[in-house]
Amino acid sequence: MSLFQPLPKYKISSRNKTLDLSKPHVMGILNVTPDSFSDGGQFTAIDKAVAHCQKMMQEGATIIDIGGESTRPNADTVATRDEVQRVVPVVRSIREHCGNDIWLSIDTSNPAVMQAAFEAGADIWNDVRALKREGAVALAAKLNIPVMLMHMRGEPTTMNGLAQYNNVVSDVRSELIARIENVTNLGVKAEKIIIDPGFGFAKNYDHHCALLSQLNELQTLGLPMMFGISRKRFLAEILTNSGVATVATTQAVERDAVGTAAGVFALQQGACIIRTHNVPMMQQAVALWSQLSEYTQL
Repeated sequence: MSLFQPLPKYKISSRNKTLDLSKPHVMGILNVTPDSFSDGGQFTAIDKAVAHCQKMMQEGATIIDIGGESTRPNADTVATRDEVQRVVPVVRSIREHCGNDIWLSIDTSNPAVMQAAFEAGADIWNDVRALKREGAVALAAKLNIPVMLMHMRGEPTTMNGLAQYNNVVSDVRSELIARIENVTNLGVKAEKIIIDPGFGFAKNYDHHCALLSQLNELQTLGLPMMFGISRKRFLAEILTNSGVATVATTQAVERDAVGTAAGVFALQQGACIIRTHNVPMMQQAVALWSQLSEYTQL
């Protein structure tokens, strides 16, 4: 059996456009925070954020994920007003300068931020807390836009202490199922849901290895999958454990190659959206995977 199997024939719709997820998409990360672990402070100015968005679009990104609150371990909560002021002007300016074709995702758990971003032109809600904050499910149902539900336990300040599983793959799967059932019972349409296994959230090194090696088990949920591992500490641990580098010398940007390789493994197991800081590197890998997958159909 070839590793290069076609992706499931999923699609998502938002406003008056549709995204075909039967082919892989690269999601470029645009952090407008002062404290994100990799690129905090680089794109807080609106003109720099728009320029970076344009650059990622030229490099092949079809989705831009805009975040105004860091969710790194032990990150502080951001006030609603501050998050809105970081995110919404950027969304509005991107729409003005980049048009409506590019898909804009908002990385937030705050319903008020998502409402304001939607009004400014956002298409997708990417929520690491899976709509658990008060009012989030109701708003997702009302807006009727695609929503990414990520697996996490606790909060960024407590999640590392909750990384205990009987079997991480089956536990993540069952916890995602429970959350999907909860939000759909409250009005969110199943066809609007994208799942995210939650790499970097409430999981240790062994959990990450097991989950990445058995990611295909989540295909049984019958929903499109987003994969986000770009520049996370687990990648540095891979390099350290293999003797390639040490944590002390491995800066976040130096994890892009191993992160890109992980993205290809995720594609092979059914992920259709790869979230990354390094769009051109991931796009090249996607191009190779796409070409090889076509040959399995001959």
